[in-house]
Amino acid sequence: MTEAAAASSKGGPSIWVDADACPGLLRDVLFRAAERTRTPLTMVANKALRTPASQFIRAFQVARGFDAADDEIVAALAPGDLVVTNDIPLAAQAIARGARVLDMRGSWVDDNTIGDRLATRDLLAELRDLGQARGGPAPLSQADRQAFANRLDQFLTAARRGTRAYEGRAVDKAF
Repeated sequence: MTEAAAASSKGGPSIWVDADACPGLLRDVLFRAAERTRTPLTMVANKALRTPASQFIRAFQVARGFDAADDEIVAALAPGDLVVTNDIPLAAQAIARGARVLDMRGSWVDDNTIGDRLATRDLLAELRDLGQARGGPAPLSQADRQAFANRLDQFLTAARRGTRAYEGRAVDKAF
């Protein structure tokens, strides 16, 4: 068992955040939601993070290294947990382990969308290598932040009810 997994108290689902790339605005949303719903939230990064004092919120620092935070999250999560990330390979691994994945723009990533996202990621990497594409994604908008907060709330509400939330509707399925 990893250190992060040992630190996570299981009762209902936990939230795991790929925190190296998580914007501060979304961290605040996550912190408030974890505290409000008493849901374990673990921010995993390869740098020290500040988190509010809470029995439900913890930061876990991994050693620097390629995919060290991703590996820690995948090893620690349980089926039904929520992983917050824009990292497509991490999302694919989390889905394979039975976790729900929410990207930082408020979109669910699942078995139906992960293949397209992996293909797009590979295509864009190839275009960047050829000098045909530059830059990255646009900054988060207020609409993105609101979509993220709404989907997070759907997940947490469904978890309290013992159902599985997906794109605005709850599907009867135990976590």
